[in-house]
Amino acid sequence: MPTEEFPLPTDFSPESARLLRPDVEEFRQQAHEVVEWMAEYLARVGELPVQPDAAPGSIRVRLPATPPEHPEPMESILADFRNIVMPGMTHWNHPGFFGFFPANTSPPSILAEMLTATLGAQCMSWSTSPAATELEQVTMEWLAWMLKLPEGFTGVIQDTASAATLVALITARDRFTRATQPRRIEELTVYTSPEANSSVAKGARLAGFLPDRIRFVETDEGFAMRPDVLADLMAEDREAGLTPAAVVATVGTTSSAAVDPLPEICRVAGELSRGRPRPWVHVDAAFAGSAAILPEMRFILEGVEAADSLVFNPHKWLLVNFDCSAYFVRDVPALLRSFSASAHYLHAPHPGAAPDYRDWGIPLGRRFRALKLWFVLRRYGVTVLQTMLREHMRLGELFAAWVDQSPDFERLAAARFGLVCFRHAPAGEADEAALDARNERLLAALHASGKILLTPTRLAGKYCLRLSVGHLTTTEDDVRRAWELIHATAATG
Repeated sequence: MPTEEFPLPTDFSPESARLLRPDVEEFRQQAHEVVEWMAEYLARVGELPVQPDAAPGSIRVRLPATPPEHPEPMESILADFRNIVMPGMTHWNHPGFFGFFPANTSPPSILAEMLTATLGAQCMSWSTSPAATELEQVTMEWLAWMLKLPEGFTGVIQDTASAATLVALITARDRFTRATQPRRIEELTVYTSPEANSSVAKGARLAGFLPDRIRFVETDEGFAMRPDVLADLMAEDREAGLTPAAVVATVGTTSSAAVDPLPEICRVAGELSRGRPRPWVHVDAAFAGSAAILPEMRFILEGVEAADSLVFNPHKWLLVNFDCSAYFVRDVPALLRSFSASAHYLHAPHPGAAPDYRDWGIPLGRRFRALKLWFVLRRYGVTVLQTMLREHMRLGELFAAWVDQSPDFERLAAARFGLVCFRHAPAGEADEAALDARNERLLAALHASGKILLTPTRLAGKYCLRLSVGHLTTTEDDVRRAWELIHATAATG
């Protein structure tokens, strides 16, 4: 019943009513127009500047400061999308995008995203969408089979590897703070490499670990974590009355794609437990983990059978739209103890008969991410995905060979998984500060061309450029043109 505090609205006009009742035929026409634009974009994205020439605020200034008072026609909205938004976009699926790691998309994944948006389902539990839950179970089992994961791992889709790592660290924290002899969180320590993704240290802080209890384990000449140093640090912490709670190893570090030695790391974690709960070992394989679907590359996950959890991102190198992160965990009860939440309105009609994935991660609400993964795996099949991965790695090795053959360039790390770290270092120039400045200028000039995009990093203190091959549309010709542009631009100073 209406009250004085909550009166019924009186301005529900016929026009408002018309707009709020979808006109399916109008939607059909607009959808066709959008799909035509999408197809055209996919066909010509390589002709666009890979990165916009935009100054901060240049997009915002073209947009109204307040929302429209009255409805606007879809034609005007789409026109502003084309004329204002698109010129300010970086095209991550441009064949000249060699920065960061790939964030791939593909036609079947795009179509699945359209269907997901149309369904508009909130897939937090089996009862809210049974098909979403069971399709997620199946696709995660498929991924586990593709990776040849040992028995005992159960998968769930998270949004990003950052969130999955945070989930692992919270579970690790609770393993010790809820133990029969609980430890205070300020007594718990976490170990990772300085080459690990920045999300690891951030996740540790978000999980409540004190910043000065996060240990960065020294790396070897190949930028992989040293197990002997890990053992020494853990022993020192135990002697100081602290408790090693988690180790995060990386398979494919962000800067150089280095692979931490999992068997030795897991052995160290187990040996130093001395009858107490073993530190949780989490494996961050966000990018490189996809390569393990290749029989000849499965060695990168050797030792994972002794780890507690693993994450990799199909949204990076397996053609699934962002976001879709595959998290595998051995101790599901421990995960549920940390993340289960109950309320009467969440009551499950068949408790225990199927997983309620709202209890397997941080958010309550969940998107239907399994659909796009299912579409991609079915449309391409394992063999086509394997062929693509092999080709990308071949192109990375080809680019590395060109770098090695040039007297004016040098490579700073092994070429792994299609990633090459290099710098322009003309003979006779030995001053590191000058070399850093030279390569910073080179990167700026390359980006100004609008033809390619790279990202920088530092390895052993040296500034270098990263070229990461991994996009669906990138070919040998694209990589060759990138090298020719890099070489020619460097020659101009």
